[in-house]
Amino acid sequence: MLHLGRETGSRTTATTTPAPADRPLDLVTVPAPADRPVDLVTVPARQGLEAVDILRRGGDQEAVGPVLHDGACDTLGFLVPPGTADAWDVPGSACTRTDGRGLRIPAEPPVSGSGWLLPPAEDAPVTDPAVLRAALDQAARLIEAADSCR
Repeated sequence: MLHLGRETGSRTTATTTPAPADRPLDLVTVPAPADRPVDLVTVPARQGLEAVDILRRGGDQEAVGPVLHDGACDTLGFLVPPGTADAWDVPGSACTRTDGRGLRIPAEPPVSGSGWLLPPAEDAPVTDPAVLRAALDQAARLIEAADSCR
């Protein structure tokens, strides 16, 4: 599972195993107001990839913001607006809250074995939590349907 450094809490119903303590996703905390604070929604890679496909097939090309893939933990992390963790309750996912100060989103993946599936850009918006929630729900239904056909 992807983790943010200096976490102050999270709401989760996740069933995935946390990343080893020596592999935290360590985004650097900086107090500069120009930095964009973010929360991080972490989901299993299969559901996350399906959700990315759903979001990118939609008419709004900006429906999905930066997405980080952690291959070692087989998860995807969607950057979402700060405060998302306060109300996040999607089963099988976790939303990590930042400590309220701005985070610099690194250009290079912050953890060995991870990489940007959709890299951050200067003006790229983060993913809207309501849109992400709907895509994750649809992805879960598609996966369940595909698995029941086996």
